[in-house]
Amino acid sequence: MTNKEIAAKFNLLGKLMALHGESSFKTKSYTNAYLSIRKLEHPVILQSETDLLAIPGIGKTILGKITELKESGTLSSLDAHLEKTPAGIVELLSLKGFGPKKIKLVWDELQVETPGELLYACNENRLVDLKGFGEKTQTSLKEQLEFFFDSKGEFLYGHIEAEAIQVLSFLEEQFPDYLWEFCGAFERKMQTLSSLDIITNCEEIDQVIETLAGFEGAELDDDYEIKYYQIPVQFHIASYDEFYIEKIRLSASESFNEATPNLVGGESEEDIFEEAGYPFLPAVIRETAEVVNYTQEDVDGIIQTKDIKGVVHCHTTYSDGLHSLEQMVNASKTKGYAYVVITDHSKAAFYANGLSEDRLFQQIEEIKLLNAKEESFKIFSGIECDILYDGSMDYEDEVLAQLDCVIASVHSNLKMDKEKATQRIISAVENPHVHMLGHPTGRLLLSRKGYPIDHEKIIDACSANKVSIEINANPYRLDIDWTWIEYAMKKEIMISINPDAHSMGGIDDIKYGVYAGQKGLLRRESTLNALSAEDFLQWLNS
Repeated sequence: MTNKEIAAKFNLLGKLMALHGESSFKTKSYTNAYLSIRKLEHPVILQSETDLLAIPGIGKTILGKITELKESGTLSSLDAHLEKTPAGIVELLSLKGFGPKKIKLVWDELQVETPGELLYACNENRLVDLKGFGEKTQTSLKEQLEFFFDSKGEFLYGHIEAEAIQVLSFLEEQFPDYLWEFCGAFERKMQTLSSLDIITNCEEIDQVIETLAGFEGAELDDDYEIKYYQIPVQFHIASYDEFYIEKIRLSASESFNEATPNLVGGESEEDIFEEAGYPFLPAVIRETAEVVNYTQEDVDGIIQTKDIKGVVHCHTTYSDGLHSLEQMVNASKTKGYAYVVITDHSKAAFYANGLSEDRLFQQIEEIKLLNAKEESFKIFSGIECDILYDGSMDYEDEVLAQLDCVIASVHSNLKMDKEKATQRIISAVENPHVHMLGHPTGRLLLSRKGYPIDHEKIIDACSANKVSIEINANPYRLDIDWTWIEYAMKKEIMISINPDAHSMGGIDDIKYGVYAGQKGLLRRESTLNALSAEDFLQWLNS
């Protein structure tokens, strides 16, 4: 066991002891041992007791721990602390500048137990009002957490989209005589990906890599692999004649490629599909063999970002949003939408400043006043109402009845088996005042698995009760998963593509939900917020 490994164990033990409220004297002794041991040249494990006691920071207690490590390779006190600490909390202890006291605070106050949940809390602006935090601390922590996840080798599409466009623009500028286009998982707009794939007819890839290495944010490692802000960039070379057919093959699922053996080279992707007798099938829908049978009318009927007319599911400063009700309304108008549905958190979401009944009624009145000033824009009052552990709603029915739109979501007590989670959600769906089911599995991509649910039973219940299901368009959620959209459409369920916006900028996340909808071949007529304000209101009232 190296000095570095021993020091790391003492460092972790000290942090865990502080996390669980043990005396600062004890925790400091382990921190001091960590600082001393990591600097030593000779292996601690081979030194005598006399020599060890002469080292600053090593007293009889630490000596006993070193002896235990020598004899067993483990520390019983460390194992005991790890046993009572969630694994995600232990991961958080590795973040710089985010000590045990702050971790304990978000654990207790926000019920955060993983790095992913903490990042989501930052995105929802929940740390600003916590003692010892603030907007600057929250922003800094968010950046750290994003790096933490990026360095684990998987990336969210929505997180790297802007960086990818920068890379491609740089290459086009530096090597204008060649073709440069995205391919692979990025071109297919997959929810997560491990690399940024680019296809080119330039064969001088070594020169390309060296040039890209000089671009700010790019880094060339010892294995001659290029990364841009930690994202591995992979190049695929194809001749000019084979460029577009190769791009299609690289940007489609195996089943799609097997179903289209008649595709051959051409001067564009559109030409290749036309020559083979297909409409143009964009990469985002090349997931199954089914789309090979699509007509142009079928393709044209798939939902597009421009089809979305209303912003459904957004938060304001009434709960955990960054901007006021009026700012969110104005932003929705400015971005070209015809209506907005305000859905702050309900009272059980105390960590998100959930609304008491009095505050909810206050917001309803403010919405009425704002609506009175509008001529061609509609503001709907709503709530993202917590589904409690027994499946009941966070407000009484007479309260819910006063709202235009109720989204039912699970936010707490996530450790459920499949039967419990399914029944909990079905109970909420059966409430006559619920219009929509929010993020059905509660997942956070690359951060937290969703709780297990029986998708078919829940979709069937939504169908029976005329309840819509959202695609939560936040790049960390994209929930309901696109693979269940076809089944939902068969059950005649309306799907709502919702940004779950906690800021004015968050409204733009709608496009990521549209991409997910497109993967599931979501039809325009099956998309709830592709309806006009009048038709949306009629649907709510029905």
